[in-house]
Amino acid sequence: MKVSRFVVNYFEENTYLLWDENSRQAVAVDPGMMKDYERDAVTKFIDEHGLSIQMVLVTHMHIDHVMSARWMASRYGCPLAASLDDAMLASRMPEQVQFFRLRMPAEPLTIDHPLADGDVLLLADEEIHVLASPGHSPGGLCFYLPQSGVVVAGDTLFAGGVGRVDLPGGDMATEVASIKAKLLTLPDETMVLSGHGDTTTIGQEKQFNPYLR
Repeated sequence: MKVSRFVVNYFEENTYLLWDENSRQAVAVDPGMMKDYERDAVTKFIDEHGLSIQMVLVTHMHIDHVMSARWMASRYGCPLAASLDDAMLASRMPEQVQFFRLRMPAEPLTIDHPLADGDVLLLADEEIHVLASPGHSPGGLCFYLPQSGVVVAGDTLFAGGVGRVDLPGGDMATEVASIKAKLLTLPDETMVLSGHGDTTTIGQEKQFNPYLR
């Protein structure tokens, strides 16, 4: 599976495209683009590579990860998939914009395709395993591709850190428990694609992440 990353918006959020080189099927994960030029960069890549977007996957419903989620789902005629445990956050996009003092319109989001722990999606011939990882938000999800050895961790786990828990629904004990139960049990060589910052590995975070000792 190919992975393409786009660093977007004021929060330097990582938007990902996961795509199969043969079938050209793809999913978009956490499309947080807030500017037209950011949207243009992503759509240009999709068009140039002839990708067919099958689904918009959301790790969690914070504004910096979903500002273009409905826009992408509508543009490519595909469902927006996320956990219903984040439905409250999804309904409060205008309030989130105000909280972060962003000067842009935002509409409440609805979830077309509910995802839950243990669900398995198929992209081309590769499985995407849905891992519930509450803590940063109530409905946090990670997406694990065992064949490629990659996990998209959203804001659950960073290189040397974990997601903030001072926003509504956040809880540090829950987050650390999620990481230990769902992520640190993955093979050490698994690449961790975080919602912000650089890529890391499960093995590296086991050894060096101060929040997980």
